[in-house]
Amino acid sequence: MLLPCLELQTSPEPQYSLIILHGLGADGEDFLPVCKALRLKDLQGGMRFVLPSAPDLPISRHNGYVMRAWYDLRPDGVLPREDEAGARASQTRIDALIQREMTRGIASEHIFLMGFSQGCAMALMTGLRFPHRLGGIIALSGYLPAPDTTASERHPANAATPIFMAHGREDDVVPIARGWHARDVLSQLGSPVSWHDYPMDHTLCLDEIRAIDRWIGEQAASASPQPGSI
Repeated sequence: MLLPCLELQTSPEPQYSLIILHGLGADGEDFLPVCKALRLKDLQGGMRFVLPSAPDLPISRHNGYVMRAWYDLRPDGVLPREDEAGARASQTRIDALIQREMTRGIASEHIFLMGFSQGCAMALMTGLRFPHRLGGIIALSGYLPAPDTTASERHPANAATPIFMAHGREDDVVPIARGWHARDVLSQLGSPVSWHDYPMDHTLCLDEIRAIDRWIGEQAASASPQPGSI
């Protein structure tokens, strides 16, 4: 079954899709204001925003409290912090959303994957391994999951996919050092990373949204669907 999703469109027949993955304890509705703030004025054909909500899971780090999450988080001091099996299960669900956009007529190069915090981890995990070239990955205030297997599992189709990364310099939930680590690992693998940081904590800011807006426009302008990409 597909994840439950909210959807917005900027035109009746959009030519682009942006799938946005929320953070721990949130849901798809949390990113409705961001969708409305993205102007995308130079985007020819319009955008469909797809905002899925993660399943309800008991979170070990929060004494088993049930909340929407892409995977379990273990208590402080227990490594690895992230439940990789759970993340891979969510990867399969997100893959299905991307595939659905392709069956709806959106070229894979016109599909963008964006995530915040835990959603950022899933955007990187899924986007880098997806077997069709994506338009870009937007990784906000998060980290790179399963870094030791990223090089071997990254699909050639997305080895050169552009990545927008942003982080708050005062983030005390996901320290900026984890963002730097993700940036450095991906850069060493040859991924084209555009790094941005802002004077904020674990949140988004208007300057960041404006930068995302410009970046999507730049990637869309340079994208040209290849034969068989739909």
